[in-house]
Amino acid sequence: MAIPVVDFSKVGNGASSEERAATMALIAKYCEEWGFFQLANHGISEELLERVKKVCTEFFKLEREQNFKQSPLFKSLSDLPDGQMLENVDWEDVITLLDHNEWPSHTPGFKETMTEYRAELRKLADQVMEVMDENLGLPKGYIKNAFNSGNGEEEEAFFGTKVSHYPPCPKPEQVTGLRAHTDAGGVVMLFQDDVVGGLEVLKDGEWFDVQPMKNSIVINTGDQIEVLSNGRYKSAWHRVQAKPDGNRRSIASFYNPSMKATIAPAPQLVGEEEGVEGFGYPKFVFGDYMSVYAEQKFEPKEPRFQAVRAM
Repeated sequence: MAIPVVDFSKVGNGASSEERAATMALIAKYCEEWGFFQLANHGISEELLERVKKVCTEFFKLEREQNFKQSPLFKSLSDLPDGQMLENVDWEDVITLLDHNEWPSHTPGFKETMTEYRAELRKLADQVMEVMDENLGLPKGYIKNAFNSGNGEEEEAFFGTKVSHYPPCPKPEQVTGLRAHTDAGGVVMLFQDDVVGGLEVLKDGEWFDVQPMKNSIVINTGDQIEVLSNGRYKSAWHRVQAKPDGNRRSIASFYNPSMKATIAPAPQLVGEEEGVEGFGYPKFVFGDYMSVYAEQKFEPKEPRFQAVRAM
């Protein structure tokens, strides 16, 4: 089974009311049942996406590949006896791009292309969150305002882009590309490799491939969307398998709450019995949640919710 695909152009102004209603219903269903789906016709130009692929591939070759091959991780796996697993590590090379941190400087066109790409992803995040607002029966802008400490006028939310590569692995059965986890934040938008697979999502106790699909954007919901929706939308467990062939490129952008944002189930989605203290999802400051998540990322999420309830 493949993960669902949505034609996002059918929620726009050019779609008929019937097309829009049907597509909105599909997105609601996939948020509830999968927590993962792919967007086709998302509005980001093919030309820009091709440039993103080019500069990220060149960046790894020019600035990262040699260091990865000389890393302690690479040596540890090479020295590992057959039949043993390399624990508590990921077969991944990764950097994070923020608005104000230091970016790679030796790859031609990298900063200009990725700056343009991130601007387009911010717009897409706004659109996806507004679709979720509407499907949940919340006022337009509710999720974005919650992530910005209730201040929609000033952008305080965290927006980061993780540029990852999963190089060919000499012993893929002895290490994980990326260990299974749910994402801590809000809305995640992934531009993954067209050819090399490996990403899997857990549904109903079974792992499913997130199939490579040229120039699509994969959407997945994080823990904070689960809380805001009062559990209607679930954050999904996912992982990456190491592969013997191909260098898997993965560019994940995260629209997360600001560290000082207070997160709680939307009042419109809370029943009377859930208003009792200690029932259902807690109310907490996102920075506190991240402190817990940093220690428990690869563990079940429910104890994280309980830990912030106690703070």
